[in-house]
Amino acid sequence: MEYLSGHWLDIFTTILGLIYIWLEYRVNIWLWVVGIIMPALDVVLYWQHGLYGDAGMAVYYTLAAFYGFAIWKFKKTKKLHLPLPIIHMPKKKYLPVTVFFFMAWGVTYYILVTWTNSTVPVLDSFTNALSFVGLWALARKYLEQWLFWIVVDAVCTMLYIQKGIPFKAGLYGLYVIIAVAGYYKWKGLLKR
Repeated sequence: MEYLSGHWLDIFTTILGLIYIWLEYRVNIWLWVVGIIMPALDVVLYWQHGLYGDAGMAVYYTLAAFYGFAIWKFKKTKKLHLPLPIIHMPKKKYLPVTVFFFMAWGVTYYILVTWTNSTVPVLDSFTNALSFVGLWALARKYLEQWLFWIVVDAVCTMLYIQKGIPFKAGLYGLYVIIAVAGYYKWKGLLKR
C-alpha cells in the first residue's frame, strides 16, 4: 500500500495515458481533452524525478492540446467542409521539420545543462524536440506522426526506467506497440 501511495501520480497519469492512446488510435477528438489533463499532472511528476525537459514538454503538451482540439474540431477541408483527413506529411515539410527538430534539440539541451541539474540532458532534450514535431504532426493528422512517437516512446521507456518511474515506463513501452499498430491502422484509413 505504501508503494502505491508513493506512486499514485505515476499510476493515475499512466491510466490517463492509456485512455489517451486508445482515443488517438480510434481517431477520437476526446484525446485532446485527456491531452490537457494528463500532461498538466505530468509536470509535477517529471519535476519530482529530475526530468526537467519532460516537465517543460508537459507544459507544452498541455497548451498544444488546446491547439490540437481546435484544429480537429474547426478546421475543415477546403472543398467539402469535411473534417481534416489523415494524410501523408508533404515532402516539402521534411527539411523545415528536420531543421526545427535539431534547433529545438539544441536549445532544449542548452537550457537543461545551463539552468537545471539534469542527469540526462541529451536524451531528455532529444525526446522533447521530437515530441514537438510529433504533436504538430498529430494535430495535422499526418500519418508519419506515429513514426515520431515510436522513437520518442522507446527512448522515454528507457529514461523512465532509469529515473524510477516504473508505471510511466511500462506505459511508454506499451505506447511503442500501440504506435506501431496505430501507424498501420491510420495507413489503412488513409488508403480509403
